[in-house]
Amino acid sequence: MKVTMTVNGASRSGEVEGRTLLVNFLRDTLHLTGTHVGCDTSQCGACVVHVNGQAVKSCTMLAAEADGAEIKTVEGMANGDGSLSTIQQAFQDHHGLQCGFCTPGMITRAYRLLQENPDPTEAEVRFGISGNLCRCTGYQNIVKSILAAAAQINAAKEAAE
Repeated sequence: MKVTMTVNGASRSGEVEGRTLLVNFLRDTLHLTGTHVGCDTSQCGACVVHVNGQAVKSCTMLAAEADGAEIKTVEGMANGDGSLSTIQQAFQDHHGLQCGFCTPGMITRAYRLLQENPDPTEAEVRFGISGNLCRCTGYQNIVKSILAAAAQINAAKEAAE
């Protein structure tokens, strides 16, 4: 079957089998390899993308279910000029990544978390990313990165007002 979706702002189409997972369509057909396959059981969160504004584990969704949807992957998190977004830069600045395998899912989940709660507490961040696993146990710096990004985003909003 043919599926068409808007991925990172661009219309993209491809042929898929009915059983093709969204994560495989993104990686294998569209060559957007930032979205990782970590466990194939929806436990780790390395495959988190946004589907119509919601954080979704793309290993649990069929590509056919995303037909007509708006998808945002970690590649779509960067600024329009290709520079790192505030969240991505905060992960770099505050060592929110170790091996980097969980990072795409953490960044996409953090983005949605900060959309839902622009000024989270540490406990709210920890709860918000609880569906994403870091095998390097780097949660302290991941949380620190998300809190730093929230502070920067809020400071920029206040300065603009």
